[in-house]
Amino acid sequence: MSSGINKSLADIPIKVIGSAAKNGAAKYRWKRRAVQITFLALLVIIPVSGLFRVDPENGALVVLGWQIWLADFFLISGLWITLACAMIALYSVAGTVFCGWACPQNTVAEWANHMTRKFLGKRAEVSLNGEATIVSAAKNKALNWFLLGISFLGAAMFFALIPLLYFYPPDVVLSFIIGRTDARLAGSLYWIYTVWVMMILLDIAMLRHFWCRFACVYKVWQHTFKTKETLHVRYDASRSDECAKCNYCVTTCFIDLDPRKTEMYDSCINCGDCIDACNSLQAKKGGVGLLSFEFGQRVEGKSRKIRDNTISLLSRFHWTAPFAALGIVMFAWGMWSYQPYHLSVGYLQSTNNLSTREYRIEISSKRYRPTELSMTVEGLPQDDFNLSTQKIQLSSVGRTSAFISMSPKLQRGLHPFVVVVRSNDGWTGRFNVQHFVE
Repeated sequence: MSSGINKSLADIPIKVIGSAAKNGAAKYRWKRRAVQITFLALLVIIPVSGLFRVDPENGALVVLGWQIWLADFFLISGLWITLACAMIALYSVAGTVFCGWACPQNTVAEWANHMTRKFLGKRAEVSLNGEATIVSAAKNKALNWFLLGISFLGAAMFFALIPLLYFYPPDVVLSFIIGRTDARLAGSLYWIYTVWVMMILLDIAMLRHFWCRFACVYKVWQHTFKTKETLHVRYDASRSDECAKCNYCVTTCFIDLDPRKTEMYDSCINCGDCIDACNSLQAKKGGVGLLSFEFGQRVEGKSRKIRDNTISLLSRFHWTAPFAALGIVMFAWGMWSYQPYHLSVGYLQSTNNLSTREYRIEISSKRYRPTELSMTVEGLPQDDFNLSTQKIQLSSVGRTSAFISMSPKLQRGLHPFVVVVRSNDGWTGRFNVQHFVE
């Protein structure tokens, strides 16, 4: 009889339900964390690598390690047009996904929420909605408040250094951090840094997502390009009975939304936390969540086909595509025609003899590296001029001058010549001069 019971029990089908993480219920959370960390790293890598920063000492933009002047119109204009079109395409397709997946403000606010709950309790909350601060009685201790404050201050001091990297080279910022004397450091920089620290500390300690919901102008800009077909959270209303009296997705949303009722112009940032929450809950029952990401207009009871979504999305790019192509072409032409050095020649009239002229040769380098330049004069015999130097050394960006003194024995008339400057990296500049002797 015992063997019969065992056989009957063995015939009962058993379904093993793994944890939420193993079932992929939290797939968006960790992907989002990876993107957020990567974006924060890029904010540091971009200025440090010379990809983009501002050079206040020389009053110029730096792109790809080169100084950009007004003369480099195609390069800078093409870059901004291309970036603008790319952002518009992103907003049109993915809506405010930047806010949920990359925005530093949101990343820091989420971290602040985590630290608050770690030191003050799982339900701890500090907000500006007029309600009293919620703190766990067991963790409402001076030490916990002190550690929370120190962590916030440390984070504010760290993040306040990032803006400095966009205005100063890394070695100058290092001098600022360790207190080393550096002539390139502005005297008011410590005050500016202190203001940045206080602003970020206020944001971390108090504002957080309040800024995202009510004060972020950038978010309003993104909403300008959002349509009914933009990426959004879809709720399967046909299974509404499965989530009766369940608000797990609502309590999970740190923007305080009901993901089942998202509209076209709501505050949803497409972070996916509500989807992970619903998936994790339904996974315990052996099912799938009622929430998912969807492109295309909301259709009750069914999802649109991938082909229909793709055609719908691509149809909205017909007016941005020409501008994007124009930006790419302008940027490519700007890169091709970029001049890393600038050569100009002007003359200074002698006060002793009006027929004798001395020309000033000005050479500017737009590259942040040492350069050696050689100068020659073509079109004149050697006895008709005197060149002050034939070799110039530049340690970095900057400008220098050389002089040409014309011989007083030149006959009356026009004497054309060319100033030729060559760099050790292959660049050659030519400047035509028409010297006239009365």
